Amino acid sequence: MSYILVLNPIILSTPDSTGHFLGGGTDGANTPAIAAGTALIAGIMSILMGSVANFPMAMAAGLGINAMLAYTIVSLPGMTWADAMGIVVLEGILIFILVMTGLREAIFKAVPGFLKTAISVGIGLFIALVGLVNAGIIRPGSGTPLDLGINGSIASWPLVVFLVGLVSIIILMVKRVRGAILIGIVIATVVAIIIEAVFDLGGQTPDGTNPGGWGLTVPALDGSPVSVPEFSTIGAFSITGPFEKISVIAILVLVFSLMLADFFDTMGTMVAVGSEGKLLDKNDNPPKMRQILAVDSLGAIAGGVGGVSSNTAYIESTTGVADGARTGLASVTTGIFFLLCTFLAPVAGMIPYEAATPALVVVGFLMMQQVANIDWQDLVVGIPAFLTIVFMPFSYSITVGIGMGFIAYGILALIDRRKVHPLLWIVNILFVFYFVRGPIETALGL
Repeated sequence: MSYILVLNPIILSTPDSTGHFLGGGTDGANTPAIAAGTALIAGIMSILMGSVANFPMAMAAGLGINAMLAYTIVSLPGMTWADAMGIVVLEGILIFILVMTGLREAIFKAVPGFLKTAISVGIGLFIALVGLVNAGIIRPGSGTPLDLGINGSIASWPLVVFLVGLVSIIILMVKRVRGAILIGIVIATVVAIIIEAVFDLGGQTPDGTNPGGWGLTVPALDGSPVSVPEFSTIGAFSITGPFEKISVIAILVLVFSLMLADFFDTMGTMVAVGSEGKLLDKNDNPPKMRQILAVDSLGAIAGGVGGVSSNTAYIESTTGVADGARTGLASVTTGIFFLLCTFLAPVAGMIPYEAATPALVVVGFLMMQQVANIDWQDLVVGIPAFLTIVFMPFSYSITVGIGMGFIAYGILALIDRRKVHPLLWIVNILFVFYFVRGPIETALGL
């Protein structure tokens, strides 16, 4: 999960509609402050998840939600970063109310077991694709949507590092070595550091002139490994600000869009983590579900208050579960290391994507194994499960996959006269609005 300490500051580095940057003035984003705030909130929320819910699922700033803040909300006329974080806080408060009233838990329990399994499998494919793309082993092709490496070849040292990490993990897993995933990441990181020291590859450039460079993080330490953290993003939010800039209806649409993504991403992640660790009950529900959902809801509020975007459950937690994590101690430990990263950001930033992402590919395989538990001969079950699985990686969104599967199941169950829980019909209506929110936002002038 440490990549979020690099990626979140990059995504949140755009100026708002007034020309000001997050954590700074008009000269550029305060990247160190955003990174420190990201680590601080992730650390606090992960520790809270482990200690309150005793579940091995860590939390950090959610990808997708931070992009919506950076590329949609703060670009609206008059909107500032403080206003955007205020909307995140409002969204978190709304989800927390749904948890306390039991509605969020009830919706989760209303989902059929086969859809929960399909969600877990789909997330496995999704995070495997995320790993392959982030490593650069899969890239946009010439004439094709995707291609292998550089022009169809393994033609750079960073790609070799990825393969070293992947092969190391697989061999260690076959040999049943505990800690195989972590050991593989360490091996790949050491190889990456040596390669960078010898060949001085540098990073990939936006104009594509250095395709053989490192994808995001150059594995080299520049300066001291320890730095004093700056937390200027903390408290930089305004709940009343949005109401002074845009209409109430527009705010409701934005809050709803954020909420739906948060709501179902966590549901999918919770199922995936529980399935991988065999922590679910006979109805495919995790223990202490109310506590898990409550802490996750507080993560949105904390992320907004911390000025670093909504914090949510991380699917990468499955890597820990795959390596033996079964209790909240894993989340507490992850949280402690996040807190240490507020001081050790230079060290955390040394691990390149190419060394860390093999873990995601391996976990994708582990989660894919559950596909055998779905009754593919029953089309009312198989078709929604298939759509759930394929739409997650192909749309690059967990929420979209869940929505497609839910809607398909509702339609087919209605045709086949099967009973569907009333809450699923309500959820399906919300998903329909979610999928057509673009025209709605256009109509509202967003």
